[in-house]
Amino acid sequence: MGNFWLRVDEELEFLGKNKTYLASKCGFSLANINLGKKRNSVPSADTAVKIAQVLGVSVEYLVNGAEGAASKAKAEEEKQLMLYRKYSKLISKCEKLPSEQVNFLSQIADRLEK
Repeated sequence: MGNFWLRVDEELEFLGKNKTYLASKCGFSLANINLGKKRNSVPSADTAVKIAQVLGVSVEYLVNGAEGAASKAKAEEEKQLMLYRKYSKLISKCEKLPSEQVNFLSQIADRLEK
């Protein structure tokens, strides 16, 4: 149970957000988050629900690390969306290239990966 705030931090990092954002979205102060973190305590159920909703994960995951199939699928979807956002300009450029050039770029990427 002591990893609640660690998982919150990991989720915030994944989302590219910080504790100030979380506090604002949940409607409580940053000091409350810092105090909970310092005490390494799991917040009340209603607070944990708010945090989980903002982070897009289940309370169960934040409390004990358990992920259901739906959570894993959502995490994979979020990861794919993040990658798309990161590389959307490159994707747009590749879509304008002839297939031979796209294949050539793919071969280069394969070689760089090794």
